[in-house]
Amino acid sequence: MPQQNEWQLHQALAKKRGFLRVCGIDEAGRGPLVGPVCAAAVILPDGCEIEGLNDSKKLSEKKREALYDVICGSAMAYSVAFASAEEIDEINILQATFMAMRRAVAGLSFPPDYALVDGNQDPGLGIPTELIIGGDGKSAAIAAASVLAKVSRDRLLRELDLRYPGYGFARHKGYGTAEHYAALDSLGVCPEHRLSFLKKYFAKKASGAEK
Repeated sequence: MPQQNEWQLHQALAKKRGFLRVCGIDEAGRGPLVGPVCAAAVILPDGCEIEGLNDSKKLSEKKREALYDVICGSAMAYSVAFASAEEIDEINILQATFMAMRRAVAGLSFPPDYALVDGNQDPGLGIPTELIIGGDGKSAAIAAASVLAKVSRDRLLRELDLRYPGYGFARHKGYGTAEHYAALDSLGVCPEHRLSFLKKYFAKKASGAEK
């Protein structure tokens, strides 16, 4: 976790340039085979210190869940949004991720005038945007967004696990584990699977059936 002044540096520099409402944006769930991709946008007050905040990937599930409520209570504004598996199949995962990010920004209770986005590609938010590679480990606002996005998506996968039992979604969160592929072999796809992510799997199955 960076020192507090490093956590706030990008936001502070934006404020010096005259931007008053700086939001951090991050996503979760680009890689899984099932479910939506999730994005979150968070506007933190100046100098906000959230103990234990870090890149969501470096935190335990229990710690992320605890931080979720702290972030929501500390933020000036926050929003979580999704792009569905069907939308991912229609427009591809990158564009669906950008769509979820735009939805998250649109869902904020007041509009930001500057965005800090994790990654190196502009999602087209319509406001000045700073792209930060590894931003969830460099900016408090982005780290906060990463936690909200990850927790929100994991919660949804637990719901999908109840709706579609047998796939193990609550355990592997939709990633392509051996357990998940074994479930696909026995159960087939469910309505929440990203068919565009399973092309190689379908091709392999077809090849095996032909032999």
